[in-house]
Amino acid sequence: MSKISIVVPVYYNSDTLEMLYEDMKEKILGKLGDYEIVFVDDGSGDNSWEIMNKIAAKDKNVVCTRLSRNFGEHAAILAGLSVCTGDCAVTKQADLQEDSTLILDLYEKWKEGNKVVLAIRADRDEGAVKKFFAGMYYWLVRKTINKDMPQGGCDCYLLDRQAIKVIQLMDEKNSSLTLQVMWIGFKSARVYFHRKDRTVGKSRWTFAKKYKLVVDSMMSFSYFPIRAISMIGTLVALAAFAGIIGAIYEKLTVGTPIAGYASLMCVVLFATGLIMLTLGILGEYVWRALDASRSRPPFIIDEVRKSE
Repeated sequence: MSKISIVVPVYYNSDTLEMLYEDMKEKILGKLGDYEIVFVDDGSGDNSWEIMNKIAAKDKNVVCTRLSRNFGEHAAILAGLSVCTGDCAVTKQADLQEDSTLILDLYEKWKEGNKVVLAIRADRDEGAVKKFFAGMYYWLVRKTINKDMPQGGCDCYLLDRQAIKVIQLMDEKNSSLTLQVMWIGFKSARVYFHRKDRTVGKSRWTFAKKYKLVVDSMMSFSYFPIRAISMIGTLVALAAFAGIIGAIYEKLTVGTPIAGYASLMCVVLFATGLIMLTLGILGEYVWRALDASRSRPPFIIDEVRKSE
């Protein structure tokens, strides 16, 4: 009989963990057969760890994993994948925005022979601003990184044991785990679901984390930033050359005096800003190469508790 692992990254989710477990127990756990729930405490500052262990005391199939500090959701999922023992593993958010029955649909697709199953958001009960910026991110990914990125995006997925081993071999930091999952290939399928709005707890998905995800996605999977600054530099150089030719021609034919300080400062400031932007983008690539060369682990597991 096959075994499925449910990996749940936890970060300040003390108010939803018990509700999440009870929801899974009511809807899916009795239908999965052999299962395992891997909670990963990603350096939460609340009592999430105590609640995870409270749940584990009621269910011998619950594994509690604690990281040494906050490494981020993607690192927490990687840690969960390294601990899980199932023939396949599915990721599950702890914020109650996805119906637990989605796991059954993903599991059935895996039983059909798919090694990667993506959970695609067909719709989402969230504000217009959140929808707009999420849509902009996925549009940018489709245009510059992966044309197969679904319009609604996919943050949850099921991975076969073979796919898990490949993800672990990649050992990438400052990257997008979802894009890694889509990059590895294998026979895959898609399941569509409706994402509910969050009604319990407070989201820790801050603007800074969203911005980092955009930068990580671009730098890790696309050469578009390098190509873009090359194109901008070329266009600016051509525009400057055309302006010089035009100014000289007008001076020789019409006698118009060439403007001095103000125009010169505008050109200098614009060029300086462009150079700084270029150096910043190049610096991002250099820093990432340096960070990778250090070979620091993407996560550090402090403790794992499981039923003997």
